[in-house]
Order: sequence, then structure tokens, then C-alpha cells
Amino acid sequence: MIDQFGRRVEYLRISVTDKCNLRCVYCMPMEGLPWLKREEILSYEEIEQIVRTMAGMGLRRVRITGGEPLVRRDLPDLIRMISAIPEIEDLSLSTNAVLLEDQAEALRSAGVQRLNVSLDSLRADRVDAISRRPGSYPAIMAGLDAAERAGFAPIKINVVLIRGQNDDEIADFAEITRKRPWHIRFIELMPTGANLDLSAKQFVSCDEALRRVEAIDALEPVAGPFGNGPARYYRFPNAPGTVGVITPMSHNYCDRCNRMRLTADGHLRPCLFGSIQTNLRDPLRAGEDLVPHIVHTLQIKPERHYLIQGSDVGSGGLVALSQTGG
Repeated sequence: MIDQFGRRVEYLRISVTDKCNLRCVYCMPMEGLPWLKREEILSYEEIEQIVRTMAGMGLRRVRITGGEPLVRRDLPDLIRMISAIPEIEDLSLSTNAVLLEDQAEALRSAGVQRLNVSLDSLRADRVDAISRRPGSYPAIMAGLDAAERAGFAPIKINVVLIRGQNDDEIADFAEITRKRPWHIRFIELMPTGANLDLSAKQFVSCDEALRRVEAIDALEPVAGPFGNGPARYYRFPNAPGTVGVITPMSHNYCDRCNRMRLTADGHLRPCLFGSIQTNLRDPLRAGEDLVPHIVHTLQIKPERHYLIQGSDVGSGGLVALSQTGG
């Protein structure tokens, strides 16, 4: 699958639900969103059919996302279905880990190979404040412990930087990589309709984060763990883990974008932001061949995003990251 700019697309992020058990300040409004109706959401069989079609066109890597994917029932069933598709070489999952303790073993057995976990602070009170759900922190940490017991490796920890809320913990997060084989990734805050004030006033660049980490000790660029994303990785001398940065605002990486996104209601999106998408659900349910619709989406994949800090101009009307799978 090659888009109009010559980029090879072999990676699909699949949102299995628009719902989430948290209300993180940078992601979703406190009151939530108008949720999709059950009949609007793709069944596991429909997701499997789309993945199988795209695998025949060159898809090789899949990530399961949400909302929070673990709130959807029987998720290991979908994992097994996708794992059985011969062309899929890599199957990973992004989660807030609140429900992971009870599901880690089943997910690993079903075929999830790697995990990305959101953790925006190392302090319980701050995690509760950012997630706007009391008691989140101990559940997340229990989920991480369960993931390690289940044998997940690498484990990547995603930290969205927010000035005044967690940026004074940058050094503390980096220090973890000296002791544990975790890959801490600092992520720049991206503007959506629900977080414009936050993104305008509390943005922290990853360049600033790296300067703070380098004040601790020397960093060397490294290849980092296996993955599909745009992170750049660094390591302290002899550290088992790495420090990564994801820079959608300060240094966009659109020129090497290798992905598309499938929303929970069956729209194929060639970019996280903007309004371009193709309805695959209705043609699928009508028995149509999906290949022409997928080829069309490749052809209209934009060259880059046009996000502006503190503005929703480039978001295409996106209110929350959970709407498109983040």
C-alpha cells in the first residue's frame, strides 16, 4: 500500500471502542462524549474481515486502541482472530492499564506481543487529577506489574507533558530507565476541541524535556525497542531502559508516516487529525469489495497535519483523541 507521496503504509491502528473509563484532561471532556450506538460499532468479525483484506494489500502491523480497549468485552477473542491472519507480523495494544491486572495473561496468550501504557505521573494524587478518576494510580501500577509477570516486553510508558501538572517529574521518569527495562516516552500535547486552553498555556516541548534529562547524565541516541511509531530514543550509560520523545508539534514526522486508523464505527482515516475518512462499515455490510475504498483512502492521505498549538484549525473538528483512536 503506497500513498500519493510514496510512503509505504503497513500499519493500522484499530479503535475497538470510543468509550473510556478515564477522563484525562488532554484527551476527553469531563462529561464524556455522545457515545456510539451498539449497532454503529464494528463487530469483531467485521474488524477481522477488514484486517484480512488489508493484509492482502500489504498490511503487516496492527495496534489495538480505544477509547480504552480493555473496556470492550471479550477482547482476547479479537486478538486471536487477528493473530490467525498469516500476513500480520506484529500485534500490539495501547491501554491506560486500569483493567490490565485481570486481563494481562489472557491478552498475552491470545497474541498481543507488546504494550504501550499511559502513565502521566508517578504521584497518585496527580494521576487522579489528570485522569479525573480517583483510585486510578494503584490500578495502573497493578496492571504494569501484571504485564511484567505475563512476559510483555518491551513495555513502553507514554507520558503526555503538561506544564504545571507533571513537567517537574521529567527527571524522575527518566531515572526509572536506569533501574527497569521500561521505555519512557515523553509526548507533546496535541490540540483538540476539548483541550485548547490547556494546549495553549501548558505546552511543553520534547526539546525542553531532553534538556532536563541531559542535566542528569549524558544521553546517547539509540535505536530503541521494536515498534511502529515515530519516537526517537536515547539511553543513559548502561541503562536497561530508554528515554524516548514523540514530537508531533515541534518536529512533525509526517514525511515518514506509515499508518492509517480504523475508528470504532468503521471509518478508515489516513491521518489522526483532519476530516478525511472513508466509510468502510456500510460497504462491508452491503457485501461490497473493500479494496477500491482502501485504495481511495491511500490516494487522499494528506502530506502532513496542520495542527496549531492552542487552535482547533487543523484538528478537523476533532473534540477528543478517543474519537479516532489516538
